Amino acid sequence: MIIIDGSKGEGGGQIFRSSLTLAMCLGKSVRIENIRAGRKKPGLLRQHLTCLKAAQAICAADVSGADLGSQEVIFIPGALKPGEYHFAVGSAGSTTLVFQTIFPALAMLDESSELLFEGGTHNGMAPSYDFIRECFLPRMQNLGYCVDVDIEAYGFYPAGGGRWRARIHPKQDAPVFDLLERGVVLSQSAVVTQAKIPAHVARRELACIGRDWPLAPEQQHLRFVESRGPGNILSLRLQMQNISEVFESIGERGVSAERVAQNAMIQVQQYLASEAPVGEYLADQLLIPMALSQGGCFRTTAKSEHLVTNIAVIRQLMDVDISIEKLGSADYLVSLAV
Repeated sequence: MIIIDGSKGEGGGQIFRSSLTLAMCLGKSVRIENIRAGRKKPGLLRQHLTCLKAAQAICAADVSGADLGSQEVIFIPGALKPGEYHFAVGSAGSTTLVFQTIFPALAMLDESSELLFEGGTHNGMAPSYDFIRECFLPRMQNLGYCVDVDIEAYGFYPAGGGRWRARIHPKQDAPVFDLLERGVVLSQSAVVTQAKIPAHVARRELACIGRDWPLAPEQQHLRFVESRGPGNILSLRLQMQNISEVFESIGERGVSAERVAQNAMIQVQQYLASEAPVGEYLADQLLIPMALSQGGCFRTTAKSEHLVTNIAVIRQLMDVDISIEKLGSADYLVSLAV
C-alpha cells in the first residue's frame, strides 16, 4: 500500500486524480490521505467522487472512503475492463477531469471503450471540452493514444447539464515524445461560445481582442449554443506546425466582456513572449501519458505548482527520472526517462 499525502504541493484534486490514474495503470494499491486538506471545502467534491467511482467501475477496485467530504481514500485496483460506461457528475463539476483520470487506463486494453459524460463541460477551474479536443488530444495522438470525442450538450457553471462522448481506442506504439520547437504559426482564431446571454457580449469580447490581436473576419467565430443555463467562454487559438494551444477566459456575472477578453489576451501575450511550445496548463497534463509511454522531453513556458506536484506523484509511484531545467525567464526543459 503506497501512501499519498494529498496536502503536499498544489494540494488540490490533482494529486487525488493522478494517484488514481497511476494506481489503475500500474496495478498498485494506494491510500490517499489529507485529500484537498487546504481547500475551503476539504475532501471529495462531486467531481472527485465521480472520478473515484469511474476508476472503480473500469477496474473493479476495492474502495473505501467513497463519500462526499471524505479526506482519505483507499483504492485497491482489480483488472481493467473495456466496455460502455456512463459517468454523471450530478453538478457543473468538470467532466473533462473525469475523462483525463481514466482514459490512460482504458487505452492500455486491447478493445475500445465508449464513454458518456454528463456534467460541466466549460468552467474556469478545469480544461474545457474545447481545450481537450483542440489542444490535449492532438498531443496524445503523438504519444500513441487515439480518442474520438463528440459533444451533444454544453454545460456551463453553475447549471451544468453538459453531455459528451469519448471513444477510447487501444494505445499504439509511438516514438519517444519530443516537443522542443513550435514551428511557424499556421493559423490563429478567436472563438466565443455562449448560451442564454445577449449577443452584444460576444461581439464586445471579439472587438476587444481585435484591438490587440488583429484578426481577419474569417478568424473570428461566434457560437451560440443550447445549454441548461447561461454561459460564455472566449477561446483564443494558435495552430503551429508542432502544437496547437488554446487560451480561455470564462465569462462571469459582474465581469465585463472587456475584462474577459483582456484575461485571455494576457495569456496569449505571455505565451508569445516565450519560445517554448507547451503552455503552462498543458504541461502538467502531458506528464502521466508520457510516463506510461516511452518518456521524452518538452519545453514549457512556466514551472507551475501543478507541474511540480504531478512530478512528485509520478516519482512516488513509478521508477522514472524526471527533471526540470530552467533555460530562460519563461522557458523550461522538462525531461522524463522511463
